[in-house]
Amino acid sequence: MAGKFTAQMSMSKGRWWRLYVALLNTTDSWPELSFERPAPVPTFTERVNALSVLGFEPVPGAEWEWTEYSADDDDPASPVTLLAAVRVRSRTGAGA
Repeated sequence: MAGKFTAQMSMSKGRWWRLYVALLNTTDSWPELSFERPAPVPTFTERVNALSVLGFEPVPGAEWEWTEYSADDDDPASPVTLLAAVRVRSRTGAGA
């Protein structure tokens, strides 16, 4: 699988962190890995290792970007969801 993709990490149903690679314009399943814990947030090293297990690596120079989404945009006290994203590519020699 060649090309560049976006990997995202979010809290899955309030239970644990989930990392997945969005494979758009395909019917293939998205590679994903669960950290199976709600806290602490997976470290940079844990995220890179998880991407490696999935057969990907961050694009050189790419940085993780964090976005906060509110459950209710009209209520500043509503719970938020954090979403992290980074550009990735298939690892050299990986069979992802």
